[in-house]
Amino acid sequence: MALNASLSSASINAAMPSVEPLTAQTTHQQLLTHVELNWHEGQREDWLKFGKPVAGRIIDRHVRIESYAAGQLFALVRWAANDHGTIRSSLDIVRAVALGEAYTTLAQVDPGGDILLSVSGWPKVAQVFHLIDAIEAADIDPCDVAPDHWRHIHNRLAIAAKPRPYTAERHQAWLARQRVSP
Repeated sequence: MALNASLSSASINAAMPSVEPLTAQTTHQQLLTHVELNWHEGQREDWLKFGKPVAGRIIDRHVRIESYAAGQLFALVRWAANDHGTIRSSLDIVRAVALGEAYTTLAQVDPGGDILLSVSGWPKVAQVFHLIDAIEAADIDPCDVAPDHWRHIHNRLAIAAKPRPYTAERHQAWLARQRVSP
């Protein structure tokens, strides 16, 4: 909103949102990453391919909010159509960030997150679905996969190259690395 030079400081201050004191509840809310999911059958459908929310809230019959603690991974799928067919297919794999940590803004994700993988267009989304299915077939939870592997997939798909598979050995190396890092 552009401010007019003729506005008084009182009217500017009245237009500014008030700052509420931090309470245990607001601090807890700020530590979570909230994902808004919309569902209007056949028009706009958002869902989570994977993720383990720590909290959830139903806003109405079309909207719900899932919340994630810092460090958790989730895959947000967004699809939309109009009378002529699909107009959007996208998948983002995101790591929820801690309070004060740098993040990238992302529609429907508050405040944003560390975007590990982002693809658009049904062929690429389907390709990532197959990669997620292969990880699950290896009895590995996609939420526990090394964030670097999701970045690897993103970068390989960006240049139309085949990503390396995520094997049990790679996963064990990731788990060992987590145990030794602070």
